[in-house]
Amino acid sequence: MMRAMARYAVAAVVFWGLAAIPLVADFFGQSYLVSLATRIVIFALAAVTLDFLLGIGGLVSLGHAAFIGIGAYVVAVFSLYGVSELLIVLPAAVIASGLFALATGALALRTRGINFIMITLAFAQMLYFGTTSFSALGGDDGFTLPMRSSVLGIRALDSATGLFWISFTLLAFTYLLFQVLALSSFGRALGALKQNSDRMEALGVDRWQIQLRAYVISGGVCAIAGVLLANLTGFVSPSYIAWQRSGDLIIMSVVGGQGTIIGAIAGAAGFLGLEEYLSQYFEYWRLVLGPIAIVIALLVAKPLRFSRRHG
Repeated sequence: MMRAMARYAVAAVVFWGLAAIPLVADFFGQSYLVSLATRIVIFALAAVTLDFLLGIGGLVSLGHAAFIGIGAYVVAVFSLYGVSELLIVLPAAVIASGLFALATGALALRTRGINFIMITLAFAQMLYFGTTSFSALGGDDGFTLPMRSSVLGIRALDSATGLFWISFTLLAFTYLLFQVLALSSFGRALGALKQNSDRMEALGVDRWQIQLRAYVISGGVCAIAGVLLANLTGFVSPSYIAWQRSGDLIIMSVVGGQGTIIGAIAGAAGFLGLEEYLSQYFEYWRLVLGPIAIVIALLVAKPLRFSRRHG
């Protein structure tokens, strides 16, 4: 009980902290902070979907950025036909990403451990190289969006604060969704499979079906982050799908405390905030960020095990 109350208290602090950034930025006249906060919120959303797989289900996906890329490219494809309505683009992105997760997860989840990791990476790289040859959307050079999405015809996303609050709302919805899933019988079964899949299968639990369901839900919702990221940058590029992006999401989940859901949001805020700070003072800031992330992971993260029982 005390642990649950502490977790909700942390969630309240994290969400209030993010919500306060636009107010602080407006007070001090630092408008760039709103864009930074929006970027944090977007990647926090993606990290939450991965944390459900990684922390709750023990499924380490090194191709999770593929779902961000799908969401972003759906925005680009619709823009070619002059469609910018968010209420059309967003469901289409979720469905497209969910179908990709269903097709790839059905095969990847036939394996476990390191084999699962490598297959998710392989599928993401296939999508990455596919987008580099997609000449209609700029190929390797990327594609500049003609406009941001609208909401019921209103250009709410054109302003930095409007985009932030819509992203913030979608992050809150995503957090609540995965928090409910984690506490449900489905989430508990997924967690039990992480602890001892052989015993659960002996009890009649269909490991493949439960993990595939989690993979599809996670991948589909993650596409929302891609839609928002495309609107934030006004640009879509194959770099959104690169495996390094998936690695960043894993770091966000792990350093924030895997399996807590809210930890992924805190991890995203810390990781991107530190990245922004270091990039202002160090040319090769990733050489500094890497060791810091490793130290934090060693201090707060539980070890990931890839045995036959912990796939």
